[in-house]
Order: sequence, then structure tokens, then C-alpha cells
Amino acid sequence: MAGPPGAAGPQGPQGEPGPAGAQGIQGPIGPQGLPGGVLAFADFYALMPPDNAVPVAPGSDVDFPNDGPNGGAQIFRTGADTFNLSAIGVYQVLFQVSVDEAGQLVLTLNSGAGATELAYTVVGRATGTSQIVGLALVQTSVVNSILTVRNPASEPTALTITPLAGGTESVSAHLVITRLA
Repeated sequence: MAGPPGAAGPQGPQGEPGPAGAQGIQGPIGPQGLPGGVLAFADFYALMPPDNAVPVAPGSDVDFPNDGPNGGAQIFRTGADTFNLSAIGVYQVLFQVSVDEAGQLVLTLNSGAGATELAYTVVGRATGTSQIVGLALVQTSVVNSILTVRNPASEPTALTITPLAGGTESVSAHLVITRLA
């Protein structure tokens, strides 16, 4: 008859590493990331006087009839107040317009079914004679979307774009569009 088992002995030294295994197969390629930086840009402007000589009626667009610097050939005018965003993407839109009345401005986007006022882009002021400045990101879902800066259709007042504000030189209004993605 055998007696009870004895206590475990001390652990022995670690052995040598074994040979490396065969290389596995390559995994699938991940999705492409978003491009970085500015993909295109354009500056459009008006000088008052002589541009925007007639008040901008409710539901009408502000004219930016002059071309400033641009790059990327993806953003271009189709009229004095309409601007083509030729690629699907995300655009940063900045505008500033000096006006005489209290009022509001809004960006519109026409993706083929008529211009839609983008409610999240409405900016305005209650009093004074100063600039209305707007900054927003606009995402397009179709190629050749058309962007405008509009006196909202629901507003009761036409907006007089201020000529010669603060001095004797023509005053500029700008629309700067930058494609980010």
C-alpha cells in the first residue's frame, strides 16, 4: 500500500522559447478616412454702391456679383446671387452684410427640389445699422446644390444693404464658402 502523496516540489526554470509560428493571412482593408484640410474655397463679394441698390425683399436673395479669390474649381457662381456647390460634401459658409434695418438673413440650399431655407442658419439683429454676420456648416447630399443668402420669406421688411457705411468708400459684403469634406 502506498502512502499519501508528498508536497509539490519547487517550479523548475523556464524553458527556451519555441520557434515562431507561420505568418497569418492579411486582414481586410479598413474604410477610407475623411480627407483632411481645405478641399476648395471661394470668396464672392458686393460693393455698395453700386451693388444691391434695390432693397432685398422678403424671400429674395442678396447679390454677391463679384468674384474674389478661389481654389479647387468646385464652388462657382451661377448668377449674381446663386452659388453652385458641385461636390457632395460639408461646406463652411461665412457671410457678412451691412444693413440699415433690424432684420434677419438665412442660407438656402436647392438640391433639385427648390430652395429650402436652412432654419439652423438664421442670423439677425434687433436694432442698429451694422452688419449681419452668419457662420454655418452646410452638408450637401447631391452634386450641384445651389446656395443663396436670403432675406427669409416670413420677414415683414425689405432690407436696405448699407452703402458707404461709416465713410466715403464703398462697403463690401462677402460670402466665403470653404469645402471641408
